[in-house]
Amino acid sequence: MKRVFRLILAVVVGVVVGSVANMALITLGGHVVPPPAGVDTTTTEGLKAAMPLFEPRHFLFPLLAHAMGALVGAVVATLITPGRTRGPAWVVGACFLLGGIAAVALLPSPVWFTVVDLLLAYLPMAWLGHRLASRGGRPA
Repeated sequence: MKRVFRLILAVVVGVVVGSVANMALITLGGHVVPPPAGVDTTTTEGLKAAMPLFEPRHFLFPLLAHAMGALVGAVVATLITPGRTRGPAWVVGACFLLGGIAAVALLPSPVWFTVVDLLLAYLPMAWLGHRLASRGGRPA
């Protein structure tokens, strides 16, 4: 029972810490690459209306935030996991992937961003996060 509790805790803490990293980068991104003038990015409706005005540079921080959120969450989950097994890291990555799918369904984005985001930002970063944490950061 103790092991099951630690595995669940690893996933929950990984998702929470990864989400904090994600939101920190999203917030920072709005300051580094400001949205077009007059765009309201505080609501889903405002973002939907603004999407046609966004340039590729406006998608860099969201992509970075999604990837780093999954990476950080997977690292944390692996470090908490007994034996540093990969399961919780993959579950964290899958949770972030589900969030990414939901975001794509809610907000129309360019096809290139959708493809790169869904294919490269979640599960590959969860894999990398697990590898980094399970090996202490040393290459295999």
